[in-house]
Amino acid sequence: MLLKIHPETPGLRQVQKAVEILQDEGVIIFPTDTVYGLGCDVFCHKAVERVARLKGINLEKANFSFICHSLSQLTDYAKHVNNPTFKLLKQYLPGPYTFILEASSNVPRIFRTRKKTIGIRIPDNKIILEITRSLGNAILTTSIHDEDELLDYTTDPELIHDHYKNQVDAVIHGGYGHNVPSTVIDCTGPVPHVVRQGIGEVNF
Repeated sequence: MLLKIHPETPGLRQVQKAVEILQDEGVIIFPTDTVYGLGCDVFCHKAVERVARLKGINLEKANFSFICHSLSQLTDYAKHVNNPTFKLLKQYLPGPYTFILEASSNVPRIFRTRKKTIGIRIPDNKIILEITRSLGNAILTTSIHDEDELLDYTTDPELIHDHYKNQVDAVIHGGYGHNVPSTVIDCTGPVPHVVRQGIGEVNF
């Protein structure tokens, strides 16, 4: 299914359709403020396993991230967010950043088998934020890669749909995506540091 949702004014009916797919253990592809993402409800074990199979990786070794709709929801999945870290989050989010934080006990155990950290995103994208808000849970996210030798990421949602239409339950068409991933910032040590420089600029 190719589900078109307006990027600036997401329609309630279309958002609810995406939510229903996620609640029914579905897997979707969706726009963010960086590259298109592949994901599901973090609490749907079968869907999480599907995502891992689609990526061809061992779930215990996967570096999946969670999309949250707000800082208040973010604190449900991260523990020990001190004042300096919270100020950093508030400064850069929503935006094209992934913050590595200590995982709280609310993070499903399937994600805490190997390590006790979690990547958290609050993208500056109204579509996925509204879906996450309506779902009520965080959404698992991992980047969609292109099989082209010259391109790392597919930016055209219709081409993504052509490739994945038989493997996922819906591809959300929210306009063209970027071909540069998020900047990853590790906040689990004494001072934050950039693990991967992506589209988001940092100044600290």
